[in-house]
Amino acid sequence: MKALIARLYPICRSITGPGVRETLGILREQIPLEIREVPSGTPVFDWVVPEEWVIRDAFVKDPSGARVIDFRAHNLSVVNYSRPFRGRLTLEELRPHLHAEEAHPDWIPYRTSYYQEAWGFCLPWNRLRAMGPGPYEVEIDAEVKPGSLTYGECLVPGESDEEVLVSAHTCHPSLANDNLSGIAVAVELIRGLMARKPRLSYRFLFIPGTIGSITWLALNEARLSRIRAGLVAVNLGDPGIMHYKKSRRGDAAVDRAAAHVLGARGDHRIEDFSPYGYDERQFCSPGIDLPVGCLSRTPYGRFPEYHTSADNLDLVREEALAASLETFRAIFAVLERDGVYLNLSPKGEPMLGKRGLYAALGGRSDTKDRQMAMLWVLNLSDGRHSLLDIAERAGLPFELVADVAETLQAHDLLAPAAGRVL
Repeated sequence: MKALIARLYPICRSITGPGVRETLGILREQIPLEIREVPSGTPVFDWVVPEEWVIRDAFVKDPSGARVIDFRAHNLSVVNYSRPFRGRLTLEELRPHLHAEEAHPDWIPYRTSYYQEAWGFCLPWNRLRAMGPGPYEVEIDAEVKPGSLTYGECLVPGESDEEVLVSAHTCHPSLANDNLSGIAVAVELIRGLMARKPRLSYRFLFIPGTIGSITWLALNEARLSRIRAGLVAVNLGDPGIMHYKKSRRGDAAVDRAAAHVLGARGDHRIEDFSPYGYDERQFCSPGIDLPVGCLSRTPYGRFPEYHTSADNLDLVREEALAASLETFRAIFAVLERDGVYLNLSPKGEPMLGKRGLYAALGGRSDTKDRQMAMLWVLNLSDGRHSLLDIAERAGLPFELVADVAETLQAHDLLAPAAGRVL
C-alpha cells in the first residue's frame, strides 16, 4: 500500500484531466478496473459535468529569471483548475493571486478554483515574505476545454447481487493521506475479496470528490436499490485513532457493524452524520439516502497537515495503513456473516447433549461463552433478530455468535430466514 501511494504521489490530479486518467491506469495494472468517461456538459441532477482541466506548467520568475514559485517542483504550487494566464506583474499586482498560511510558514497550502474563473499560486509564507517588489514573469500554461470526467469502477461479484459500496476520491494532487491512503486501502481490499468468493457483491468507486459521486449516482439510479451498505475510505494512513461517521440513517447495518468492530478494538470515536465532509453527504442526500458511512483515521480538517504540502509520504505510516485495512476487513466480515435465522426446534430449549454439542465444547477455554452464545442464538432466532442483534444484546463477540450459528445449522437446529441477505 505504501509503495502504491509513493508511485501515485507525484501525479497532479484534479476533478478531471490527464492526472486522473494516469492514476486510474496505474490502478488498472493491479485490479480489474473499468474506466468510465462522462462528457463535459452532461446534466447530473442539479449539476453539469464541467469542462476538463489540463495543465502543463506554471511558474513565477523573479527579475533574475529564477523560479520562486514552480509547479514542476510541487504541484500544489498552482491553484487547482487555474485558468491560463501570462503576464508581467509587480508583487502588489500579483499578491491577490498568492495564497500562503502564516500559521504554517514552511508549508504550501492546497487551494482549488473548480467552478469559477480564477487563477493563482500557493507558496510557503516564509517564501512570500522574502519576495521583493518585482516585476515578476508569471505564466500558467493550462487550458479548460470540453472533455470528460473520468472515474473508475470495480465490481467484485459475490453469491448475492446485494452490494457493499466503497468509495475513494481521486481528485487530490500530491496529498498522501487525503486521499491516496484511501485509494491504496481500497485496492488491497479488492485483492483480498478477489481471492475468495464473497457472499455479498462489492462495488468500488474511484471518483473525483462531490461531482464524481453526484455523476455516478445520476447515471446509476436504477441499481441503487441493491446497495445494502457503504463506506467512504479516506485519511487512512495517519497515526490518529479510527473514526467512524454514521450514515444519515444512523442505525443501518454498516453503522452497527462499524460500531461493533471498533468497540472491540480500543480507542476510537463514532460520530453522528452531518451533511458536510466527504462523499457520504452525496450518498446520504435525502433523495438517495443510501446507508453509507465514512471510515477514516483523523477526519478532514483535524490534522495540521490537512490540505498542505505536509500531507506527504512521511505522514503516512505503514502500521496505520495495515490497521485501517484490517478494520475494513473486520466490518466486511460482520456484513458477510450477519443474517436473520429461525430456530427449528423453538418449543422449549432443544436437547443439545444428544446432538453432541455439549461434548463438542469440552476442554475449550471459551466453553462458557460458547455455551451462552448457543443459548442466545437459539432463543433469539425467531426471524426478527439478526446475529448482530444477538451479539449486541448478549454482549458477546460477533465472530463467536456467527461461529455458533454455523454449528447449530450443521446440526439442523437453525436455518436462514427468508428475505434479504443483509
